[in-house]
This record gives sequence, C-alpha cells and structure tokens, in this order.
Amino acid sequence: MSTQAPGNGPVHDVLIVGGGLVGASLAIALDAQGLDVGMVEAAPAGALPPVFDQRNLSFAEATLNALQALGVLPLMRAPTGPIRRIHVSRRGDFGRMLLDAEAYGRGEFGRVVVARDFGEALEVRLLQLKHLTRYRPARFIGLGESDDGMRHVRIADANGERTLRTKLLVAADGARSALREALGITAREHDYGQTLFIARLRTQRAPDGTAFERLTDHGPTALLPRGDGHYGLVHGVPREDAEAVAALDDAAFLARVQDAFGWRAGRFLSVGERSRYPMLGCVADALVAPRAVLVGNAAQSIHPLGAQGFNLGLRDALTLAECIAGYAADPGDDAVLRRHAARREEDRNRTIAFSDGLARLTANNAPLLRPLRSAGLVAGDAFGWLQGWLVGGAMGYRGDVPALCRKVAA
Repeated sequence: MSTQAPGNGPVHDVLIVGGGLVGASLAIALDAQGLDVGMVEAAPAGALPPVFDQRNLSFAEATLNALQALGVLPLMRAPTGPIRRIHVSRRGDFGRMLLDAEAYGRGEFGRVVVARDFGEALEVRLLQLKHLTRYRPARFIGLGESDDGMRHVRIADANGERTLRTKLLVAADGARSALREALGITAREHDYGQTLFIARLRTQRAPDGTAFERLTDHGPTALLPRGDGHYGLVHGVPREDAEAVAALDDAAFLARVQDAFGWRAGRFLSVGERSRYPMLGCVADALVAPRAVLVGNAAQSIHPLGAQGFNLGLRDALTLAECIAGYAADPGDDAVLRRHAARREEDRNRTIAFSDGLARLTANNAPLLRPLRSAGLVAGDAFGWLQGWLVGGAMGYRGDVPALCRKVAA
C-alpha cells in the first residue's frame, strides 16, 4: 500500500490514471512485481466504468494468453465465442477473403467477449491484489510542481482535493486524455465521419465460429460470434445519417442492416438494445514524458476495423510492465521509458497503419479503386504468404510481443 512522508501526500511506485480495460490490466501485471500501485478511477466502488457495456471485444490469441497468465480469463463467468474463421468482403466488389484457423494449426484465432462480462472478471481480480490502492470515485485535476524526482498529481475525490506522488505516472484515461494534455503531449485526430451502432443480433443461422466483416462505402458491418448463440453487431453509418438510423424501430433497423450485410447468416430475426459511438481516431505524437507514459487509447485510439484496439492497448501495458521489471527500484527511470517506447514502435506503427489504411481504402467509393480492392481480396484469399501476414496481426503477434502474450501460464 502507499506510503506517506510527513507533510506530503501518499507516495506510489506507479500511479495509473484510468481504471478501464488497459489501466486495470496494467495494475494486475504490476502487482505480481510487488510494486506499490495507485489507480485513479472515475467509477465508484461497486460500479463498473462506462466502457464495460454491451459492446463486443475481439480478443486475439496473444491477448487470451496474457489474460490467462494474469488470472483474469478463469474468472469469466459468461461463455465466450470462438473465432475459427474470418470472412471479409466488400459490397459492390467481387472476390472475398476467408481465413481459417485450422489452416494455421490452430483451433481458433481468438474469442469474442462482451465488455461487461470482461469488466466483472477484471473487478474480481483487482480485489485480489495485495499492493493496489484505489482512489474512487476520483478525477485527475492537474499536475503539481515536482522538485523531488517524482510526479505530483492533483486529484479530487469525496475528501476534496489532494496531491499524490509517484515515481511513474501512467495515462490510461482514454482517447480524450486530460493527463496527456496536462503532460503537454500533442495528438493527431482524424474524424472518419462515421457512427458505429453496436447491438446483439439474433439470426436465422446460429454462429458457427465465423466472424464476418462486410465493408461498404460508409463503414463496416461486422457480425462477431458471441458465446450466447447471438452475433455481436457493429454497423457503421455516415455521421449525418446517425440520428435517422437511431430513430428507426427494430424492424426497420434490421432491414437496413440486412441490406448492408446480405444473407450469409440467414435472415436477421431480432436486435437488442442499440448503442452508438462516433468514430474518431487519435494518435499521440509521443508515448513518454519525464516520469510519465501513455498506454491504451490515451496513446492511440484506432478504427475498430480489424478489431485491434484493446489488443494493442494490452500489449502497451504488458510491455511497460516488462520494462519496469528490470528497474523495480525506480520504474520511472529514463531508461525504462526509452526502452518501452522503442519496443512499442513497430507494433504500434504497423497496427495503426493497417487499421487506418484499411478504413480509408474500403470507405473510398472511387470507381478506379474498385479493381484494386477486388484484386486485394482475391490475392488475400489465394496467396498463403499474404494470409500468413494478416493472420499474424489478427492473432496479436506484431513486432516485439510481450512474453505473457506468447505463452499460457501453467
């Protein structure tokens, strides 16, 4: 637990601002090292952060390996859905690409997990930690002057304002990170002009382990095989149409999605509660500052096409934990931060380029691009080397992968 010097606020080895998917996963990874960790969370005790809603998360094989090793996966109570095949097509273009896990000696590429179910498992695991202090509900309000080799962090909670001190400060507070701004790290934003509708979908044909990605001029329509016999739907629409689509009754919404997707899963029978999210990309221009580091969406928020967001953020967290392991006496040492930034460069750049490039190319309805896109789908389906490259990324093996992602704890 935290220490406190006379006249000063609590002192932590690592202070994480943000208790969502990536921040919580980092706290679990660091607890195994015996480090004193603090976590500033907006949600009160007994409540999950808003990010743990009904959206569907695609966990790559590397992510599942890591979550097993961290002791989170065994705590999942709801069934998860295996992804055994990935089917990609584009409306208006010929050709399609089909990736099959069996062709690569695997039973599955990954699994579909409902965010709320994952949040509940994370919460149970957090309550088991021995070295974590949770400040909740609390919010980050600014950085204080630092003249003692530590970061001074001002927060506000039920007891008013106070200052925490830490050797390493971690921003895990999302794409609109207030901490990133306070650190003076700029970010490049891109508005894809799309709104994504998320819902649970029941179809005539029950999921068989195939994840469908249907691309259109206005964004993707994806069906992800959940563990409850339904599909997780992601339906992209132009931003200017979002209000009209939100106002549709269930029958009209199903008809719209059926028209966009086609009949590969049979007739669409019913749809659950719908949520919507504007699709905004944001990439920080730096990952580190003196005694501070960005992880997850605070470092990069990417288009969900290809389902790489949380998988990438978890690799941020686990790489940081590995880098800290060699410098436990001072996790905020410059050498730790330089090593972390260097290790994350290839994976981060390649994943961002893949996701953003695919989103821009597939959403461009220029007639001259149609043959190129179609040829790309045909080539991806025909050439083993290209499929292998795509599969490696889909399974979470890009760049310098953290050790926990490569093996399952015995």
